[in-house]
Amino acid sequence: MDSVSEVYLAATQSGSDAPSMLEIMLGADIIVQLVLLVLIVMSVMCWAVIARKAMRLREAEQASSAFLDAFWQAKRLDQVYSSVDEHAASPVAMVFKSGYKELVRIQKGGAAQDPDLNLSRALRRAQATEHTKLMAWIPLLATTASAAPFIGLFGTVWGILQAFLKLGGPGAKATLQVVGPDIAHALIATAVGLVAAIPAVMAYNWFSARLDVLDTEMENFSSDFLNLIRRRAA
Repeated sequence: MDSVSEVYLAATQSGSDAPSMLEIMLGADIIVQLVLLVLIVMSVMCWAVIARKAMRLREAEQASSAFLDAFWQAKRLDQVYSSVDEHAASPVAMVFKSGYKELVRIQKGGAAQDPDLNLSRALRRAQATEHTKLMAWIPLLATTASAAPFIGLFGTVWGILQAFLKLGGPGAKATLQVVGPDIAHALIATAVGLVAAIPAVMAYNWFSARLDVLDTEMENFSSDFLNLIRRRAA
């Protein structure tokens, strides 16, 4: 008697109508178990990223709102710079910090080229840096969303293949007792793949939309900051 049959027999003897999901998973062959393990690890990692990134983006949004209020209420840029570390979670504040440092360097005569061009480059570099920080680990969600269904499909194909191999064996009979366990393993692989992929794709789209808003805020602030400096220099 193989391990799968033992699982089903144990479940029947214990009085249950069918084995539990865990029992079916443990009764699968090594290939299906590896597929399920990979999918479960991917799912756990995605949920960790979702939780951490949701908190990080919320902090960034709140800090950016607070910084912009403080920036437009301040009368001097050095006053804003002196308190910029209070808004360290804000990507907009970090863009201002880089821009202000470049502005001070320009005013001290450290810019050999066009000052306006140097300031614009500093702001763009800061935007790119902050965008990269905010994007950290988010590609894992996209990878899981696209790869998990195919990994689950591989487990499904393998389970169906095992069922057909048993049907084609010498003296095999086409009964549910023969093919049922392998078909169950195949369907579980598909289900776990979808369970991993669906939250990942939803979270990726949600985070992408929020990142677009933060990117727009950084871009708008950079334009406003440049215009402010140009008016003061005129």
